[in-house]
Amino acid sequence: MTVSAVVPAYNEGPRVGHVVSALVRCTAVHQVIVVDDGSQDDTAEVAKSHGATVVSLPCNVGKGGAVARGVEAADGEIILLLDADLIGLTEDHIMALLEPVMSGSADMSVGLFDDGRVATDLAQAITPWLSGQRAVRREALAGLELDISRFGVEAVLTRRAKNLGLKVVEVKLPHLTHVMKEEKMGAVKGVTERAKMYWEVVKSLVHWE
Repeated sequence: MTVSAVVPAYNEGPRVGHVVSALVRCTAVHQVIVVDDGSQDDTAEVAKSHGATVVSLPCNVGKGGAVARGVEAADGEIILLLDADLIGLTEDHIMALLEPVMSGSADMSVGLFDDGRVATDLAQAITPWLSGQRAVRREALAGLELDISRFGVEAVLTRRAKNLGLKVVEVKLPHLTHVMKEEKMGAVKGVTERAKMYWEVVKSLVHWE
């Protein structure tokens, strides 16, 4: 089965290259798409220089809209979703996410950080359904309005899986973590952005009830 990786990215110039490089090295992934969500830095240039196809959006539309644009540009039978700020991503992590879906034993896999950093491990242990690391059969996304979800895209995907009765498996991703908003933006702005993110999640859950 063919695999398209979709990586939504906003101001991730210092980090996105590492994610793209790991994806390009993985022979199971035939297409790597980075959606530059109106970044004000060199995200697009870095992603392209590491081998990604870049879809550049003129303004920031949020994670849901960026993922939707990426899925539109993708031609794979399996869509692999990864965050642009991952630290320590390897081909083993990628294959661990893909294997259950490629083998037909699951319709969707959800990757959970394991033994990465306490803060990120704990966050995913509490809310595993908010993980941005997923592989999913393309047909499971048909008709799904990802644009409206902004940062609630993972909640929307989880709800879709439940509504359709899809088989979902959780996959441990050892020694993988990501850069937290507070680290990127500073404590005050980071906390503010995190609160906005959770508000988008709540709105998405309400909409799909």
